[in-house]
Amino acid sequence: MKVTVVVGNPKPQSRTADAGALLAKDLTDVEPEVIDVVDFAPRLLGWGDEQVADIIQRVQGSDLVVVASPTFKATYTGLLKLFLDQFATGTGLAGVVAVPMMLGAGPAHHLAPELLLKPVLVELGATCPTQGLYQLDSSYRKDPSWEAWLKQWRPVVTSLLDGASTPTG
Repeated sequence: MKVTVVVGNPKPQSRTADAGALLAKDLTDVEPEVIDVVDFAPRLLGWGDEQVADIIQRVQGSDLVVVASPTFKATYTGLLKLFLDQFATGTGLAGVVAVPMMLGAGPAHHLAPELLLKPVLVELGATCPTQGLYQLDSSYRKDPSWEAWLKQWRPVVTSLLDGASTPTG
């Protein structure tokens, strides 16, 4: 199983990256590949960059993608938007199970992953079977809502991934 975390934080090696990797591992017991979008940010400003195309293919080849962003101005980052714009509408994430996740400084934006990030992932063709996860960036490792979210949604993700990895034909 290929598990990937896409991190849209403009700060490298951020808490967002840590939280996304932790969520992916908690969902699957698989060590994820972490793609920190800031590492190739300037390449996103043009179309057809080979390094970006390679990264897109790695994301498209994933069974599960956790898309993680901090909350900036009540939504996901422009950096993440630049990256997601590189994917084809409707088919760019077809066949990929995606989980939207956002961190923020306070509870006011707790609906942001569900209302803002998840629709973009669905527009790109991803299957998003869970509610988006929002956590406070200061307490995600110890917040009881993390475990409650996992208890509710891990079986759904596991079921989909088990079905996706079953050979057909």
